[in-house]
Amino acid sequence: MPRSQRNDNFIDKSFTVMADLILKVLPTNRRAKEAFAYYRDGMSAQGDGEYAEALENYDEALKLEDDPLDRAFILYNMALVYTSNGDHQRAIETYEQVLELNSKMPQALNNMAVIHHHLGSLAEERGDTDESDRRFAQAAEYWTKAIRMAPNNYIEAQNWLKTSGRGSVDVYF
Repeated sequence: MPRSQRNDNFIDKSFTVMADLILKVLPTNRRAKEAFAYYRDGMSAQGDGEYAEALENYDEALKLEDDPLDRAFILYNMALVYTSNGDHQRAIETYEQVLELNSKMPQALNNMAVIHHHLGSLAEERGDTDESDRRFAQAAEYWTKAIRMAPNNYIEAQNWLKTSGRGSVDVYF
């Protein structure tokens, strides 16, 4: 049974009803509607912490979805799952695919920076200075790009760039 038919809380039921109504009235083909249904079920599973099920639904949505921007959002959610599962390398690779499809997603750049910063902190704790410096430099690069796209966001990242000396003055304006 599709997840959309077994949602048991009010918010999920309301979202499902609204999504189904939108799907019925949208002037789009059957394949795109089916892709959206899988995407919706993937988001629902992801929200419930059912990551394997979410990835299965996202995989199905990717098989059906042709629109590059929609594919980017599917891949973005997959990268979030990979990150939650601790598969940082796969998450980074998936975020790179997201940016190939939609270069205007500062949230993907931010998430890549967060992963690199996390891995840099772990390397620092291990005493691996070269690895931590490399990861922190990558974090700074991705945060700089994200901040340039969305200057009013990522305040903590802006503060880290300033205090760590890894940012340039032109990032903040």
